Amino acid sequence: MYIFLLIIVFYLPFQIALSPSLGIDLASGRVFIILLFFCWLAESLKDKKIIIIPKVTSVLLISFVFLSSLSAVFSQRLDWSVRKILFLFSIIPIYFVAQAIIKTKKKKENIIKTLVISSFFVSLIGIMQFISQFIFGREKVYQFWAENIVGLFLGKSFSQAVLENPSWLVNISGNTYLRATAFFPDPHMLSFFLGMMFPLALGLFYINKEKRIWNLIVAGIVLLANFLTFSRGGYIGLFVGSLFLFFIFFRKLSQRYRIIVILVTISLILVSLVPSTVNKRFQSSFNLKEGSNKGRLETWSKSIKVIKNNPLLGVGIGNYPLEIKATADYREPIYSHNAYLDIASETGILNSLIWIGFLFFTTLGLYKSKDPLLIFSSASIVIFSVHSLVETGIYSVAVLPIFLIIASLNNE
Repeated sequence: MYIFLLIIVFYLPFQIALSPSLGIDLASGRVFIILLFFCWLAESLKDKKIIIIPKVTSVLLISFVFLSSLSAVFSQRLDWSVRKILFLFSIIPIYFVAQAIIKTKKKKENIIKTLVISSFFVSLIGIMQFISQFIFGREKVYQFWAENIVGLFLGKSFSQAVLENPSWLVNISGNTYLRATAFFPDPHMLSFFLGMMFPLALGLFYINKEKRIWNLIVAGIVLLANFLTFSRGGYIGLFVGSLFLFFIFFRKLSQRYRIIVILVTISLILVSLVPSTVNKRFQSSFNLKEGSNKGRLETWSKSIKVIKNNPLLGVGIGNYPLEIKATADYREPIYSHNAYLDIASETGILNSLIWIGFLFFTTLGLYKSKDPLLIFSSASIVIFSVHSLVETGIYSVAVLPIFLIIASLNNE
């Protein structure tokens, strides 16, 4: 069972899409998660021992799924709600299975190593994708990815929707670049994933003296790929997560490493002052007059109005787009650009608070651990939480299960 979980953990960022019928795409990772759950359930029933960790986080997650499902009562399109509910029911079980299986320190370390190795290969693909535009031309690389890659990993219908509303390109100071996406639908989801992986890579660097240089290289590759997504939400998440780790570990470091950290910090500050593509992109995050930032503020304002009119159970999970555009299609990318507003508008304010509570107590549980790797894992949750202020990653077939696997390490 544990080996099966490790395989799934590695496979999630590379999962191939299935198309069981016209207009429906099914990520193969969801199938494997369901299979893992039933195998675990059968084995547990055979041994007459089903392990569910009695923690406040488990109660909060179950409550979140319950209220999300209940909100369907208020849906304009029940079929849209059912699709989102089925998505949650096909992903959420991995949290409880992982909690029950990953009990020892060694198993937790192996899970984190698998995640980091997987992210390393994803990062190399993203970096290669970005560099290729300077060799073959942006249009050719874009066309190659659109015609040969996304359909395999996203499915026919989903890939078509992605290509109709592309966020793959970014314009910075008059120059247009193809952003790193690897096998993810857009750079923001890749940034969610790599943002969570960066602290884990640093954690392996921290605990493993024999492979310290290699782990530092891996962390650097993951960080570089994240930069090449040009996701400003990802940048802000990394910044806050890095501050979080800095304040946690600085006092624990020896004098030698304190000096190194101070020198690295000063160097990063100096580098950030030098005009560069990444630096300009990060600075634009705080420019309220910038086009996409103005759009986000308008979107948040609309979401708040929807929440005020439907505070109890929202407008029904999956039905927010219809409140903004009555003729919206299911795959139209209409959402709040804020996970907490998305949850509140579709499933109610209480449910949004429950999700925030889940994030808080998960972070707190990992932070209080005596295991350094789990403390680094708490930074992954912080980065996910901060990034969620400007994007919604909880309906990503790769981001949500990987987030839940990291969260499941809080099982002591």
